[in-house]
Amino acid sequence: MVQMTAAAFNHKDVWIRMGQYPRITFGNTLGADGAGIVVASGNENDSLLNKRVFLAPGRGWINDPDGPESEYGIMGGGPHPPIGSFSEYVIVEKDQVIASPEHLDDVHTAAWPLGGLTAWRAAIVKGGVSKGQNVLITGIGGGVAILALQICVAKGANVYVTSGNEDKMKRATELGAKGGANYREKDWPAKIGALLSKDAKENGCTGLLDVVVDSGGGDIMGQTSKYLKQGGRVVCYGMTASPKISFTMREVLKNQHLLGSTMGSHQDLLDATAFLSAHKIVPVVGHVLDGLENAEEGFDLIRQGSQFGKVVLKFRDHASAPQQRL
Repeated sequence: MVQMTAAAFNHKDVWIRMGQYPRITFGNTLGADGAGIVVASGNENDSLLNKRVFLAPGRGWINDPDGPESEYGIMGGGPHPPIGSFSEYVIVEKDQVIASPEHLDDVHTAAWPLGGLTAWRAAIVKGGVSKGQNVLITGIGGGVAILALQICVAKGANVYVTSGNEDKMKRATELGAKGGANYREKDWPAKIGALLSKDAKENGCTGLLDVVVDSGGGDIMGQTSKYLKQGGRVVCYGMTASPKISFTMREVLKNQHLLGSTMGSHQDLLDATAFLSAHKIVPVVGHVLDGLENAEEGFDLIRQGSQFGKVVLKFRDHASAPQQRL
């Protein structure tokens, strides 16, 4: 049993409340991200008893690099698994919790799992981002995009971003981005191309993108193909711009790849968390709200889309609870 100390919001929670998410199960608690402390266990010698942990958000995908081995689900508002992090306590199997990174408090730990897993699989597992590569991350400001930026910067990549908000791009550069362009402007791809050319002249790097990590879909291939190297990869983990992506003979002749990515395996989450800990990455938290009674404000913030980083509910500060045996 885990006593929750913090839980983070995701767009998934808002979509469920609007009836726009598959397999909604009424009566099940919302929330796919959360951290807490193990206060009871069926094994009195459990090494995690009285330890800080976070909840693994997915169930049904252990370690297959291609996709889930069985029925896959994300906790919060659905039938599998039938739990959510917007709770004071949750009862889970032992493999549904992971020890919290030592360098993070519970608020920042709660901001990690779902977004971190999605970002890791998109950028590293599918995108193959490595040191020295040029990477474009679209739609900076949300939890996944910011974590993808932080991970790629820690990998030693040259990262560029897009956003519809100048302040968000400025904050992205403070996190290590080389620069960015406003996607509301029609010539934003050319502006990314100009930044690539400038940096290539100054630093001797290639003037083309190796990887695009995208959340919009739509015409992302048409917009980036000119600035994407031969054999370059576009990894799409969302389709907020359009549910269809164009892919033409232009991309075929350049051997460019379009890859879909969603969530990730339990092993991906373990690998991502080890990387987070090794590089002391701190997830960006935009708002901290006190207690479940202020959850409605969190839903409003996500709907507005003006936040930079995660919105987190903080339940209470925790002294170690006395161990119990279930």
